[in-house]
Amino acid sequence: MRVCALIVAAGRGTRAGGPRPKQWQPLAGARVIDHTLDAFSGHPRVDQIALVLHADDMGEAAFFEEQGIAVVQGGAERADSVRAGLSLAPDCDVVLIHDAARPCVSAQIIDDVLDALCDSQGAAPGLPITDALWTGAEARVTGTQDRTGLYTAQTPQGFRMPAICAAHAAYDGPAADDVAVARAHGLTVAITQGSEDNLKITTAPDFTRAARILENTMDIRTGNGFDVHAFGEGDHVMLCGVKIPHDQGLLGHSDADVGLHTITDAIYGALAAGDIGTHFPPSDPQWKGAQSHIFLRHAGDMARSEGFTLTHVDCTLICEHPKVGPHAAEMRAAVAGMLGIEVARVSVKATTSERLGFTGRGEGIACMATATLVKS
Repeated sequence: MRVCALIVAAGRGTRAGGPRPKQWQPLAGARVIDHTLDAFSGHPRVDQIALVLHADDMGEAAFFEEQGIAVVQGGAERADSVRAGLSLAPDCDVVLIHDAARPCVSAQIIDDVLDALCDSQGAAPGLPITDALWTGAEARVTGTQDRTGLYTAQTPQGFRMPAICAAHAAYDGPAADDVAVARAHGLTVAITQGSEDNLKITTAPDFTRAARILENTMDIRTGNGFDVHAFGEGDHVMLCGVKIPHDQGLLGHSDADVGLHTITDAIYGALAAGDIGTHFPPSDPQWKGAQSHIFLRHAGDMARSEGFTLTHVDCTLICEHPKVGPHAAEMRAAVAGMLGIEVARVSVKATTSERLGFTGRGEGIACMATATLVKS
């Protein structure tokens, strides 16, 4: 059974406040939408992710497409956006339609919906309403409402692909959610166990609650790296993937890019996976003169394979020469490209050792780096 997660992120969410729609706002070290996507990309039963964006947000599409996520522009109504998203997954047997503003969805909720689809055309998590219900007007209670059989609806709402495509094709008008569309077409929808933690961010206080939930469930790792390379003969140095003209080169078994080596070791350190020498032994002649982006990409891929998101890299080069400042922006872009993350998540800076020690004497370059990994 091939499963597609369809993340609907085309809403504007004005009640949440803030300078941008809620799905793009920061939450627990990333953006709301990043946590939501991570929940599905890290799930072993999800084969494909499709994302629906508002027209104003299509500038973000390339970032997600580089991660293998299919992106399409949404429509005026939620149902229009879902129909657009369904077109991205024609080969899937099952679709899980989920609100981007629900970043705390658990693997158990996803599993329960998928399991229920073995016996039902549709399935969605819900919570029985336990509080008393009132009707009201002008801030006064006007009556009570029987809560028997009432549930609060959540996502992901899962369906067999042919059935929900037919339901959306036949539906006309606005719909509260995809269960409403499905039921209008006569589909049966099973109710699975929802969770209080699977909240939809709607107003500003919801960010605080969501952050508490995520911080209690996240695996946050920090790794440090340190490396040194001496100067030798040459006419340039490689620093963080950028070739910088210099009257000396750096000595090393590979291309001696001290910046990339240090960042790589920081990522390996966060994974408790040794260092560069563990994975690329200097005794192995195949790595003689190798370009250091090979090592960095390997570390980034290893982090992703273990379900982590690299949220930040901070690299400090320690040297008298060459001057790093004029090249820092290019270095940040190079590292970000190798790791497949935003430039805003990469810091490259430099300092001197006040002419003390081997770096102060111009004998080489040292580097320190820190990497932060997060798994929801």
